[in-house]
Amino acid sequence: MSVKQVSVFLENRPGQLKRMTGVLAEKGVDMRALSLAETSEFGIARILVDDAYGAIQVLKDADFVASLTSVIVVQIPDEAGGLDHLLQYFADTNLNIEYMYAFLGGKEEKHAYMVFRVKDHRSAEAALAGKGLPLLTQEQIAEM
Repeated sequence: MSVKQVSVFLENRPGQLKRMTGVLAEKGVDMRALSLAETSEFGIARILVDDAYGAIQVLKDADFVASLTSVIVVQIPDEAGGLDHLLQYFADTNLNIEYMYAFLGGKEEKHAYMVFRVKDHRSAEAALAGKGLPLLTQEQIAEM
């Protein structure tokens, strides 16, 4: 049930993020979530898109360094304490979070979605699914 996240390495200079989003927009790739982390030399854009494999090809064709990473996307209620409740499951099952970010969405009901990178996504998926937590699939991300 993991989702493929696109990670793009960007030089830390003006216009690079815009160049990346321009390439994706021109080819009709629809972003669902975006996280940007930086150092003094480069940044890493982490994005969820409607077509991860298509996005990788588009980015590589435009000379970006890009890769796919498996992440877990968990739906939580968009309410106070929603994240805290979810993180209790991580603590209870001794799952370490490498990084995380969030986005809002949902066509009918509003939900928050937490994106997690963990060392062993298969074990984390099994642990979280066993608790009845709704994990999103690649297809659900594409349909959002």
